[in-house]
Amino acid sequence: MKFELFIAQKLYSDDTEGGKKYSRPAVRIALAGIAIGIAVMIISLSVVLGFKGEVSNKVTGFGSHIQLLSLTYDHNRQMLPVQTGDSLLRIVRSFPEVGHVQRFAVKMGLLKTNSAFCGITFKGLSSEYDTTFLASSLVEGAMPKPDSIANQLLISRRLANQLQLKVGDRVFAYFLSSQSMRARRFRICGIFQTNMSEYDSSYAITDMHTVQRLNGWEPGESSGYEITIRDFDQLSDVTLRMAQKINNHPDSRGVIYGVYSIVELAPHTFSWLSVLDMNVVMIIILMICVSVFTVVSGLLIIMLDKINMIGIFKALGATNFSIRRVFANFSILLVGKGLLIGNIVGFLLCYLQQIFHVVRLDASVYYISYVPIQINYLYILLINIITIIITSVVIFGSSHLISISDPSKTMRYE
Repeated sequence: MKFELFIAQKLYSDDTEGGKKYSRPAVRIALAGIAIGIAVMIISLSVVLGFKGEVSNKVTGFGSHIQLLSLTYDHNRQMLPVQTGDSLLRIVRSFPEVGHVQRFAVKMGLLKTNSAFCGITFKGLSSEYDTTFLASSLVEGAMPKPDSIANQLLISRRLANQLQLKVGDRVFAYFLSSQSMRARRFRICGIFQTNMSEYDSSYAITDMHTVQRLNGWEPGESSGYEITIRDFDQLSDVTLRMAQKINNHPDSRGVIYGVYSIVELAPHTFSWLSVLDMNVVMIIILMICVSVFTVVSGLLIIMLDKINMIGIFKALGATNFSIRRVFANFSILLVGKGLLIGNIVGFLLCYLQQIFHVVRLDASVYYISYVPIQINYLYILLINIITIIITSVVIFGSSHLISISDPSKTMRYE
């Protein structure tokens, strides 16, 4: 074993188990600073990733990753339908990143009971529509059947409370056309709750054929396509390439289509998630600074506490670089133990929250009823590596103070 590492281990053992009254508290404070810093970084990163994942899944679950819509309006300012035929579908599916394509149709209307009313968007789901997200958000009843003619309607818990409706109730819906007001009676087949106010208060779900009939469209016409891609990180690139191929190319009726990503359709939500990214970066920077400060301050206290030992080593022929390595190794041992404790505490708290949902949230504000956790082991490994590198550089730099000590004076220091 090298001389520097042997002395560092002896110093570490003495100062953590039975050291002097000055060095032992300094070591413990430095150890606590590192452990708390790394635990806070792990928890902060996991919470932000969890929020981004959960909120993104809610938004994309309701509107997919990309939407292909009509950009052409008729003389009544009504959006003309998209001709969702085989030719357009082949273009969309020609992109290898596309995982799923589904048609949908929307119609603005009014739901009215004897005591209340509200304006909403009726969204019709096609037979190929992926209802995984809506089914997971179902709290009562069942999903409307895609090919049903029973006028089934799925509404949110918020709308059900507002209109005082429950599963099995019947409610009238009114639709304004260019010539008259049309009424249709629906039966509430289910109630969902996403905790996303912009969706819960604005949408009711039914089958696509009902919305097509309300719009006066043919079976091959819809409001557009919702497109899911396999890798969300490629969203911008796929949207751009798809837009270049589809946008501004009219169909046989002169209708122009547009391709939009969910980030463009829900900019406020993704802007909020971007702010969370900045917050976690600032937390990580602050915690690394705290860890570095506590280690360096503890190292300086220990160096002063061992100043007479440094003088003796110099008198015996040890070089400044060799003594600096002793204290650098001492600090690395300290940082290593702090990182180990911090990682254990951070992972333990994350797993407890992930399993038991200990910390709860107001879903009407945060869209989620509990603090979500998503552990990314690669990011956490990078945080540990960056912390080790930065603290090692700063520690070795601060140990330069050893070189200015005079053995003839430091040997007499008490």
